[in-house]
Amino acid sequence: MKINIYYGGRGIVGDPTLFVLTRMQAVLEELNVQVERINLYDEKRKITALPSTLNDADGAILATTVEWFGIGGYMTEFLDACWFYGNKEKMTGIYMMPVVMSTSFGERQGLLTLQSAWDLLGGKLCNGLSAYVRDPVAFELNQEYIKLIEKAAENLYRVVSRRTVTLPASNQAMTQMVNTREPIDLTPQETEQLSRYASDDNYVQKQKEDIRELTDHFRTLLKNDGKSEDEVISASFRSHFVPQSSFEAVYQFVIKGMEKPMIIEVHDEVLNITYEKRDEQTVLCKLTQEKLDQITKGELTFQNAFMSGEMQVKGDFRMLRMLDTVFNFQGAAKPEPQLV
Repeated sequence: MKINIYYGGRGIVGDPTLFVLTRMQAVLEELNVQVERINLYDEKRKITALPSTLNDADGAILATTVEWFGIGGYMTEFLDACWFYGNKEKMTGIYMMPVVMSTSFGERQGLLTLQSAWDLLGGKLCNGLSAYVRDPVAFELNQEYIKLIEKAAENLYRVVSRRTVTLPASNQAMTQMVNTREPIDLTPQETEQLSRYASDDNYVQKQKEDIRELTDHFRTLLKNDGKSEDEVISASFRSHFVPQSSFEAVYQFVIKGMEKPMIIEVHDEVLNITYEKRDEQTVLCKLTQEKLDQITKGELTFQNAFMSGEMQVKGDFRMLRMLDTVFNFQGAAKPEPQLV
């Protein structure tokens, strides 16, 4: 038999819930029960992965302390994770005993909250423990209280070992009504992996960035009639290209927000635009997408962008001055040049 203890308090010295759990754990271990104790405050970055620890448990103790209001954030987050990521089929066979100690007011409301939550998750309920503790030292020295705590642990052992049948509750029917989402057909291993991914901040952040990039990409396609940002920029440079005799240069534009630099090769009347990274170029320009848009719309020149510090430049500055001549965004559009 295995029973998991989930402690949702803050782990402070003098917390009466810790005393109760210590006494209960000692009794259960004397009865040859395998006990695993999980402090939620230690696992606060991995709480969404903890429901998978219920899969091999026969019983569970959900314990928390009411210090000012409610069952606390750690326990609430754990129950949320059980609802979203837990294996509901496994939970239907797990007996849960709630333990709520209070140093202010509301231990019975906390007990009821845990019972209702576990009921909605489809699990089985055992009689719980709740108490108001004004003086932790007096509470721990009271032998009558200790007997009640140890007896509660023994009762939990009996209920779980005998697989005691419980009467049906309306909350179970309510669960079927509330949980109207289409079930995801996942194996227990896949469910555990999913909960671990959800608890990985780096993974979640990476997924959000990927979604943001895709959103920006499709928004750009809609704005540009199905054309990507590279195609729009390339077309703008080609349409404003003014060929210069006996002129050769390679410009590399590093544009913030674009994955690859834009390479512009000019050879007399021939213009070639590609997107790749090169180690050698005549002029290297670094600027934002916004500033490049202003330049291609004729609102700003390359020279002015450089002088104002809005574009960083490295290389042959004589070739930099030729940019506004070779690409005349201030004037009318030019016909398409010959492509390589």
